[in-house]
Amino acid sequence: MRAPFNYKHLHYFWIVAKAGGVHRAAESLHVTPQTVSAQLQLLEEALGRALFERSGRTLELTEAGRLVFGYAEEIFSLGAELRESLDMFEAGGRPRDFRVGVADAVPKAIAYRLLEPAVTLPDPIRLACREWKLESLLSELAVHRLDLVIADAPIPRTVNVRAFSHRLGVSGTTFFATPALAASLVGDFPHNFDGAPLLLAGEDASVRARLEQWFDRRRIRPQVRGEFDDSALMRAFGEAGVGIFGGPTVLEADFLASGRLVVVGRAPEVTEEFYAISVERRLTHPCVVAIVEAARDLLFDTSDGDTPAPDSPLETLQ
Repeated sequence: MRAPFNYKHLHYFWIVAKAGGVHRAAESLHVTPQTVSAQLQLLEEALGRALFERSGRTLELTEAGRLVFGYAEEIFSLGAELRESLDMFEAGGRPRDFRVGVADAVPKAIAYRLLEPAVTLPDPIRLACREWKLESLLSELAVHRLDLVIADAPIPRTVNVRAFSHRLGVSGTTFFATPALAASLVGDFPHNFDGAPLLLAGEDASVRARLEQWFDRRRIRPQVRGEFDDSALMRAFGEAGVGIFGGPTVLEADFLASGRLVVVGRAPEVTEEFYAISVERRLTHPCVVAIVEAARDLLFDTSDGDTPAPDSPLETLQ
């Protein structure tokens, strides 16, 4: 018969996995290495699985250990979140933390427009934004280090996290250039792009492939002068006259406000979608609700559409 499951044993396992060894874990826990080893053994007996295997002088997680670690991360991260919430309650209502990951392919202006409703709620929040690759942000979301991820694509099928993609809206593409560059183009849109200097979003941006296919179907061959993961940097080069570039049509007024750009043409069929990715199937977090409602009512004109990710266990360590 297996020994009963004990969360203290799980906590010792979690510390060992994070520390990378029994001795370092024992130091942080202020106990002896023998105590830590005994707790690990009891947990392995309770679960009926080996959680570590020795590799030289270090311990490495087994496949079962990686699965258990993912759940332990979630459990103890939630515990820390509970403590923070209680501290906030006792302090009389300090600003609530709202932790958002923004995929680096999302235009900065879109991210700001989406997040603005959250910071204008009656109850004050303290916004913490992180920009990273989508897969990395989803790993952070899975262990509750983030409350929300804003992305230009739903959860990839190759990413195994228990979360849900809530479609915020879709926008066509508008092409911008400086007045001087626009005046130098010969012919009608879009064939005046043939041989013209062009700036492209990076390969991680979902709109990149759609734009390349759009050019291919029309047999248009622009001269690519630059590729940018950062849309704000691409815009800066565009405003300097280096090349034509595309942006979401919903932000057209923002692009033209500076007076340094004009519209070269519009391609409503070259679409870019935006998603709020949350661990909640039914949204309840007040900041997330405000973002979704404002996006659908003010920024985008679209119908609802939620795409659940595969309902599978968290896998945060590969």
